[in-house]
Amino acid sequence: MAEFRGVFPYLVSPVDADGAVLTKVLGQLCEDLIGAGVHGLTPLGSTGEFAYLSAAQRMAIVQTAIETAKSRVPVVAGVASTSTADAVAQAKAYQQLGADGILAILEAYFPLADAQVESYFRSIADAVDIPVVIYTNPQFQRSDLTLDVITRLAEHPRIGYIKDASTNTGRLLSIMNRCGDALRVFSASAHIPAAVMLIGGLGWMAGPACIIPRQSVALYDLCKAGRWDEAMGLQRRLWRINEAFARFNLAACIKAGLTIQGYDVGEPVPPQAALTADARKVVEAALRELA
Repeated sequence: MAEFRGVFPYLVSPVDADGAVLTKVLGQLCEDLIGAGVHGLTPLGSTGEFAYLSAAQRMAIVQTAIETAKSRVPVVAGVASTSTADAVAQAKAYQQLGADGILAILEAYFPLADAQVESYFRSIADAVDIPVVIYTNPQFQRSDLTLDVITRLAEHPRIGYIKDASTNTGRLLSIMNRCGDALRVFSASAHIPAAVMLIGGLGWMAGPACIIPRQSVALYDLCKAGRWDEAMGLQRRLWRINEAFARFNLAACIKAGLTIQGYDVGEPVPPQAALTADARKVVEAALRELA
């Protein structure tokens, strides 16, 4: 089973006004991120606007990331649906394309009981032969994973990781204490990555790493080396980006940042809106400080 650790940028999904995936733009972004030293790529995370894309668009995005990576770094593809059958079909398709892992995301219209939440994730893991990262984000998900469900899922042989975006660092420590090495923790941009590394995290899967990849890798390296004073100094500088990310629409913020950096990634998929001129200035200022 593959081992994941380090910085995994949540890739944006560049789509033009007619809905065509801008594969050349995405491929160049993936190439540049790998060149910057990231440890993996995650298409179709939250920043990837998975909820707004068709099945064909999602396939094209995952395929582009895999073909660009050429096994130099692992590609962990996001799978999300309100239907267990559809999520299983996505996971199988992405594994067949060559994905190294699956990021399992639960969408829900009606609330679900714990048994149904657990069954959804377990069904995805049963359907593939590659590692599964379970994802939880109470801010956006109608049905969250409780600590009891997480603990039971950690017993599955292919569920080895969790990416938690709860903003509750104490919850991360509870997961680590309950699950030990059976379930390794990735931070989200909603947490302070250096703090998560300090308590035992493996790294982070997050949108801001798309626009600050070298700085993110430098922060990870400082944490791994136990150079905590330097790590926190860099973390404080980088936090402006995390603050902007939390303040504005996820995809709009990162797409604006990438556009400023010369990537023609387009605007968020409607009905989402691009950043206003004033919001864009906030992102520009944050990036200037880190140049």
